[in-house]
Amino acid sequence: MRLLLVMWIAVLSLVAPAWAESKLVRIEGKRFVAPDGSTLAIKGISLGNWLMPEGYMFKFEVAKAPRQIYGAVDRLLGPERARAFWAAYRERYIAEDDIGFIKSVGFNTVRIPLHWELFMTRDGALEGPGWALLDRALGWVKAAGLYAIVDLHAAPGGQTGINHDDGPGYPLMFYVPRDRDLTVKLWQAIAQRYAGDPTILGYDLLNEPIAPYHDTATLNPRLEPFYSRVTAAIRAVDPGRVVILAAGQWSSSFDMFGPPFAPNLAYTYHSFWASTKRDSIQRHLNFSNRYDVPLFLGETGELTDEWNARFRALHEAHGIGWSLWTYKNLDTPSTVVSIPRPDGWTEIVAFADGITKVKPSDALIERAMAQYLDSMRLPNATVRWSYLASLGLRSAP
Repeated sequence: MRLLLVMWIAVLSLVAPAWAESKLVRIEGKRFVAPDGSTLAIKGISLGNWLMPEGYMFKFEVAKAPRQIYGAVDRLLGPERARAFWAAYRERYIAEDDIGFIKSVGFNTVRIPLHWELFMTRDGALEGPGWALLDRALGWVKAAGLYAIVDLHAAPGGQTGINHDDGPGYPLMFYVPRDRDLTVKLWQAIAQRYAGDPTILGYDLLNEPIAPYHDTATLNPRLEPFYSRVTAAIRAVDPGRVVILAAGQWSSSFDMFGPPFAPNLAYTYHSFWASTKRDSIQRHLNFSNRYDVPLFLGETGELTDEWNARFRALHEAHGIGWSLWTYKNLDTPSTVVSIPRPDGWTEIVAFADGITKVKPSDALIERAMAQYLDSMRLPNATVRWSYLASLGLRSAP
């Protein structure tokens, strides 16, 4: 009997699936599976506004897209001082102590939104300050024992058709072959750079593609084939990596998708200010059940603590992991870390948005921008502990 047992174990070792020795997160049915075989319940937070600035997180109402934000800062500081400002901003907005804090309060994943122009020039050269910043952040994530999801928030040409893709106001990536080629090239470069890195949970290919007020009848059928193309490029250099496919119409609809075209695919949707009853996610559950695939709530939040708690509980009851939006923001209760509003910021906003043509004094600008850069450091900002409690995480310092 013992001899038979030894022989059976030997046979099993020969036919063990390839993933048995993998250090990567993988997909099995509706589950994200950790390398040890346990179910990975994602409890994530997005590092919004760091490598992909958004106007509302500066309290701007007109200067919303990254290029508009950069232009406003140029007008305030002049090009040379603006470059110094953005270098300091990217050094300070997310630092090593931020990642350590995220781990300490109970998150297990960070989602990192990227703007393509920090990683690639318009002629396709793979260079820019984003590479070193992402390398460093992933090093901190690894040291903290967290996972990372890399998210392309702004793709060449724009994939959404609104300010936060930094495009022209239309999802030109789906019309212009060169923009699609650049997007594929960037994703393959990212995958090659981090091939086999177990810190990365997966790649979130496009943030909120195809806004609902564009030509969805034309664009929706183009989404899944493009995802298939990008996935093939990623898997050519980083086989086995989880790829996360965002729903269309601001990540709200899976109607344009068929059965999975490859293994290790997950599907993500975003939902803000929705009902906390099952009806708000039933269509997503139907999709998951139809094709036996995992769901991931990639962005949510920005309402009340009570709503957070109920919406989170709804998803956890159905085995759906989540990532809140966002980790750090300016003067708001609906975030983990709130940056105190600098003195004179109202004048900064009025000039940035073009409400007033009279530029604030150099002294006010210098003071406000310096204060902003200083206040974004974790020790100088305000932790919203009730927000963390609403997520079932650590609720006191």
